[in-house]
Amino acid sequence: MDHVTPRKGKTAYDRRDNLVLACPSCNALKADQPFLAFLLGRRSRAASLLRYGEHLSPMLLDLAREIAGPEAAARAARLADPDYPYLD
Repeated sequence: MDHVTPRKGKTAYDRRDNLVLACPSCNALKADQPFLAFLLGRRSRAASLLRYGEHLSPMLLDLAREIAGPEAAARAARLADPDYPYLD
């Protein structure tokens, strides 16, 4: 379990809405970073945000698109197209 908002010694952050499942390596990499800093800290994470984050705000997706680069943005757009025949 990882805290979305770092708890920094405060027990109020142990609420269910502040906990997510994370593999041990991602949990260690995130440490006490805010979740946006962690997600957007690498191009590959920003690309995943583009692919799986259509429910997120347009401003956040624009930021992820800028970080991920044009190839990742084009790939996410292709995969979001319901008529695209190949899902990878």
